[in-house]
Amino acid sequence: MKIGLFADAYLPYISGVTNHIRLYKRYFEDQGHEVYLFTFGNRTYPDDEPNVIRSLALPWGNSGWSFSMVFGKAARDLLPTLDLVHVHHPFQSGRMMLPYAKRYDLPLVFTNHTRYDIYSDAYGSLIPQAPRYAVLASMLKSVVTASDLVICPSASIAQWLIDFAGYPLATTIPNGIDIEAFSHPRPGVYSREQLGIGADDLVFCYAGRLSPEKNTDYLFDEFFRAARELPQAKLLVIGGGKDLDACRERALESSHTDQVIFTGELSYRELPALEALADIFVTGSVSETFGLVVLEAMAARLPVVAIDSPGISDLVTDGACGLLGVAPEPGELSDNMVRIARDADLRARLSVGAAGCASQYSLDNTAGKVLEHYERLVAARHPKGRRHKRKTPAGVQP
Repeated sequence: MKIGLFADAYLPYISGVTNHIRLYKRYFEDQGHEVYLFTFGNRTYPDDEPNVIRSLALPWGNSGWSFSMVFGKAARDLLPTLDLVHVHHPFQSGRMMLPYAKRYDLPLVFTNHTRYDIYSDAYGSLIPQAPRYAVLASMLKSVVTASDLVICPSASIAQWLIDFAGYPLATTIPNGIDIEAFSHPRPGVYSREQLGIGADDLVFCYAGRLSPEKNTDYLFDEFFRAARELPQAKLLVIGGGKDLDACRERALESSHTDQVIFTGELSYRELPALEALADIFVTGSVSETFGLVVLEAMAARLPVVAIDSPGISDLVTDGACGLLGVAPEPGELSDNMVRIARDADLRARLSVGAAGCASQYSLDNTAGKVLEHYERLVAARHPKGRRHKRKTPAGVQP
């Protein structure tokens, strides 16, 4: 098949969605398919993978996102040659793709990766909630109702799509990861010694953006609370984001400065080796749709300390592969951090459970299911065989 993947933002912007798309694109290519990634802006970025088609766009400040109202010529020339399109954001690339999918009779797939209500609360709180939610729901519904297949990575997000946008027909297909990369990581650029981690230190690890929707203030409050009882504890913070400087300032102003280590934003390739230096994964986020970073941590044999919330509880069973607090309230995270730090047998048991849970989410089991749906949709649209298409335009790498 000739597959088009569409994203509002892609590298160098780093996010769970970016990493998911990149991983699945490579998997589909390894299965013999021709895959194109359509995105916006950063046209001078040196892509290290084939077939990334970037349309001209205006950057949204330093956010990593760009704004555009049209696909570029290279993208427009490619669209009628595709067999199927899969959009990963509903507000720009998703809505822009709708008339093209109809015009060229292309099966349309949409994956809902994000709790858009929570993100709008974090970034659009100056607009009253009721009209803000109404606009978001309307825009989201225009894409899901036009799609031939809507994928949600967890049952709780499929339920959210019913509650928020009134759409009951989503198919739940969990996201997958490269399990081997995390269970047997290659050596990285850092060692525990280089990061200032002692032989007897116990390392809690957080990986992801440092931004309001990830509830990072709560994470630091709870780590500092736990650190009063755990002088040997360290918090390894992997990632960047708009709150990175503020988080560093909080750590400097606390009495636990030496217990917090920031790596800043790093290449995704460095993540497995860094997580291999840790003992426990911890997050205060309650905005996950699936929690890819949580799943990656479990593949690295890290038990998870988190809050029982959609996306997290779809992956983590309390007492089997991690410990879940009931709500993002004082003590709910820190009490479990202290408990797991003081109980080596519990850590060992949860570590085994985490690895066992993660093993279910191989790419063959997840991306492979997505491919099966692609094939079904293309065959249903064109039961007598592949429709006549124009050739790939000259100058585009096949």
